[in-house]
Amino acid sequence: QREFTQKKTFTSWINSILAKHTPPYVVSDLYTDIQQGHLLLDLLEVLSGQHLPREKGFNTFQCRSNIENALTFLKSRSLKLINIHVADIIEGKPSIVLGLIWTIIFHFHIEELARTLACTYNQPSPDCSSAVDSSPKASRSAKKSAKIKERWKMSATKALLLWAKEQCSLHGSVSVTDFKSSWRSGLAFLAIIQTLRPGLVDLEKAKSRSNKENLKEAFRIAELELNIPRLLEPEDVDIVNPDEKSIMTYVAQFLQYSKNLPESEEDVQEKVREAMGWLAAQEKKLTKLLVETQNETYYQKYKEMMSFMETFNQEKIPFLPVLSSKRGEAELSEGQQQMREEWDKVISQINEWKAKLDQMLPSPLDSIEAWLQELERLQAEDLPDLQDPFKAMSVFREIIVIFKGLMDCFDSHLDTLQSFKNEDEKNMPLVLPEKLEEMKRRFSNIGSTNPSTFLEYHYGLCSAIANEMKLKLNIWDVKYGTKESVESLLENW
Repeated sequence: QREFTQKKTFTSWINSILAKHTPPYVVSDLYTDIQQGHLLLDLLEVLSGQHLPREKGFNTFQCRSNIENALTFLKSRSLKLINIHVADIIEGKPSIVLGLIWTIIFHFHIEELARTLACTYNQPSPDCSSAVDSSPKASRSAKKSAKIKERWKMSATKALLLWAKEQCSLHGSVSVTDFKSSWRSGLAFLAIIQTLRPGLVDLEKAKSRSNKENLKEAFRIAELELNIPRLLEPEDVDIVNPDEKSIMTYVAQFLQYSKNLPESEEDVQEKVREAMGWLAAQEKKLTKLLVETQNETYYQKYKEMMSFMETFNQEKIPFLPVLSSKRGEAELSEGQQQMREEWDKVISQINEWKAKLDQMLPSPLDSIEAWLQELERLQAEDLPDLQDPFKAMSVFREIIVIFKGLMDCFDSHLDTLQSFKNEDEKNMPLVLPEKLEEMKRRFSNIGSTNPSTFLEYHYGLCSAIANEMKLKLNIWDVKYGTKESVESLLENW
C-alpha cells in the first residue's frame, strides 16, 4: 500500500514539474520511464534551471550514461545517495526508484521551501539582531530573532510541520502533530486552505462530515481554487497509517502557494529593514576582515574569503525574495532603492576583493588566472548584432583571431597548472587546494564549450558574408550602361 501510494504521488508531482519543461513530458509508468535517464535529466533541469549533459539515444550505453550524469549532478549538490546505483534504476527497482525520487523532492522542493520560512514570517536572519533598536517594535523583532535561531536548529521536516501547525492553530480545535494520522480527517487540509484563502471552506460544517468527504472537498478546492496539483486521493490518507512522505510532498505545495501570495506594503517594508540591517552587518564584517588579513599570506587571505562567502551565501537565502524583487526602479519605494544600492555596494566590494586576490596569486598562476578570465569574458559575450554586414565581417574576423590566439595557449597553461608545485620553501601550501580545483574545473568547462563557441563565431562571420552578398546582388539587379561602371562594381566586389 505504501509503495503504491508513493509511486502515484511521486508520479503526479513529477508530472506537475515536467509540465514546465519544453516540450512538456508526462510520466505514465515511473519504474519504466525512468530507465532511459531522460526523465531524470528533464526533471533535474527544470528544478535546477541548469542544462545537464546527456546522450540523445536510447540504447543501453546511452541510458546508463544519462542516469550516471543525473546521479553525478545530485552528488555535486552534496546529496547522499545511499544504496542508489545505476543498475538498479535501469532495472526499475521500485524501492530504489522511489528512494531516489524522494531524495529529489526533499532537496529541491521541501528543503528549498523550508529555507525561506524566515522570510515568509517577516523574521530576521539569526545574525541581524545587532541592527535592532530599543523600541517596543524592535523588542518584538528581537524575540522573533531568538525564535528563528531556534527554528533553524530543526530539520526541514520539522520546519514544514511547524508551518502547518501555525496555519491550523488559527482555527481552534484543528491539531497537527505529524505528517500521518493528523491529516486523516481532512480538517488540517481545510484549515490551511481557510488560512490561505479565507471564505473558501466552512470548517464548522466540515466537522460533521466524514473523513473521505472532507479529504475529497479539500483536494477539490486546492486544485480548482489554489491551482495545487491533486497528488493524493482520499483513500491514500483515510487509513490507519498514511504515508508520511506523500503527505509531506502535498503539504509543501500549500507552503509554495503561500509564498506566492501578494504581501502588504507594511510586510514588504519590514523585510526591507531587516535586509538593510543584514547588509550593513555584512559590510562591517567585510571591512574588518580586509583589515585583519592585510598582512596575512595569500593562502590565509583566500581561506578567510572562502569562509566569509560560505556564511554570506547561507545567510542571504531568507532575504533573496526581497533582494531579487522584479519591480522596476519607478515602482520601488525609497527604502527599496536604498536596499538595492546597499546590495550592489556589498557585491561590488566582494568582487573587488576577489579580483585583488586573483592578482595576488603566485606566479605562474596569476597569468593563468588572467588568461582564464579573458577567455571566459569572451565566451560570455553575446554575438555582436550589427546591421552593416561589412562591419560585421570585420568584427567577427577580429574576434576569431583573438579567440584562436587565446586557445593556442590552452594546452601549455593546463600543463603548467597541473604541474604546479603547491608549497613554499618551508613546505607550506601556497594556494588553497580548492582554488586549484576551481581553476581546473574552469579549464574543463572551456574545453567542452570551445567547439560550439568557435562555430558560433564562424556562423556569425558566414551570415555577415551572406548578407553582404545579398546586398551586392540586389545592387547588381539593374542595367549598367557603361563598361567603366561595371568594372568599378566588380573591383568593389
